[in-house]
Amino acid sequence: MPIILPWRFYQIKVEKIVKLKLQKTLKVKPTRPFAFDPTFYKPDHFTSGDNYWKPGIRWQTWNWQGKCLGIKFSNKGTIENPLVEIKIYAKEKLPANFVNSLVEEIEYLYNFNLDLTDFYKTFSKDKILAPILKKNRGMRPGHPSCLYEYLIIGIVLQNASIRRSVQMFRTLLENYGTLLEFDDKKLWCFWIPGKLKKVSENELRALKVGYRAKSIKKIDDYFSQGLINEKELRTKDRKTQETELLKLYGVGPATVWYLLFDIFHHWDFFNHISPWEQKIYSKLFFDRDTKNPVPVKKILKYFERFGKYKQLAVHYIWEDLFWRRKNEKIPWLEKEIRL
Repeated sequence: MPIILPWRFYQIKVEKIVKLKLQKTLKVKPTRPFAFDPTFYKPDHFTSGDNYWKPGIRWQTWNWQGKCLGIKFSNKGTIENPLVEIKIYAKEKLPANFVNSLVEEIEYLYNFNLDLTDFYKTFSKDKILAPILKKNRGMRPGHPSCLYEYLIIGIVLQNASIRRSVQMFRTLLENYGTLLEFDDKKLWCFWIPGKLKKVSENELRALKVGYRAKSIKKIDDYFSQGLINEKELRTKDRKTQETELLKLYGVGPATVWYLLFDIFHHWDFFNHISPWEQKIYSKLFFDRDTKNPVPVKKILKYFERFGKYKQLAVHYIWEDLFWRRKNEKIPWLEKEIRL
């Protein structure tokens, strides 16, 4: 029988807007070269309601140590002489140690200190990669989510179109997140682990997340109980990280693969290709009809040419493709994207 819940569970619970004030302005110098826009904006990422980008500026919310913040990043430098201005908005003044720890986290997640010298030198004459590196010089892998947030996002992406995933994530934010207003922007801030403690699985299902409700609930319980320490896990070897992540309910090898790259920054780990990615890679590298894609094993073997940088190389290739899509029509690609 279908689950029938009171009408209130089907309403979007829009909380009062929290207005933030500018509390701190500082400037940070990433290692060179550093390209602001392709680092802070990834065209292949779905629109989530917690950030906004325009050339040279990115606004986003950030839940740090239980405080909902607004962050404005502005490009104040060049690729070869980079400088990023960071404006931090909050309800109240922030202690120096709080700001310092936040900046350290920003530098980590956006790879401000990543040395690309050897990567660029190694593939400076590669027929496929060299022109992409030249065009996207200074781009860093970057993802602003902590492990908990990333897992929630990963769950809503499971077996769903992009449009459906955006809808589910936006509904979750509107029900459990906090709407912030800063620098004339209104954006949603992610909730902290434990926010869903008193929320039943049925209430989550009423938000039309389907079977994912159980995974979301279990992940929230796991983190709220302090059963995983992200900072500590970052210091472990890849095998340990993989083992610990696979213990989490609803997390499989595919999700772990994304986590090892985006959260734990392993550039050499590439062992998973989803069916829709398989079709895109088949067309991109083998000029194969997407209806008859190249076997995954053959594609993985092809990427071995990039050695210890294979995941970083694939990131450049993938982002370059979606930046192209942003600026031009690519008919075959539109047919394969899970919109």
